[in-house]
Amino acid sequence: MKWTIAALVLLAAAGCQQQAASTSDTGQDEAAPANVAEPAKTANEVDQVTVPDDITPLPEPKGALDPKSVEAAGQVMQHYGALIEQGRFAEAAKYWGDAGAAAAFAKQLQSRGLNHLEIGNLGEPEGAAGSIYVTMPVLFYAGSKRSAANVILRRVNDVPGSTEAQRRWHIERVEWKA
Repeated sequence: MKWTIAALVLLAAAGCQQQAASTSDTGQDEAAPANVAEPAKTANEVDQVTVPDDITPLPEPKGALDPKSVEAAGQVMQHYGALIEQGRFAEAAKYWGDAGAAAAFAKQLQSRGLNHLEIGNLGEPEGAAGSIYVTMPVLFYAGSKRSAANVILRRVNDVPGSTEAQRRWHIERVEWKA
């Protein structure tokens, strides 16, 4: 038992000495040489789409979200993306306003082999004919395959005759970027 403890202490001390050896006389970590080139990418590793600057994670909500707020639209995309990553396309379809469009889009994702989603910053809400729309840039990806798109989310205002389903944020359509 004593030998085991002594061996652990010696290993920890050796690790500390190695870390100290990697710093310069000033105590600062030495930077890697600037002239070291990254290995060239193969044809399969080349990115198809450059990630837009506006692709950043949404901040965590503080407290309950107002279901009418634009932030609630962002939460719809977070939930949708989580379900897509788990391959739960039938459940993800519930975040669409149209089941047929949801099924067609799921087939597109599967045929392209895209199973991850990175969401960007919400656009400004726009109103039209009793509805509110918001556009969110997204990046669908798998490995080195990347496809950028805009997801248009919609909710119907609280107008007489509108259903509960229409008054919730839902995916209206996805527009692929070139």
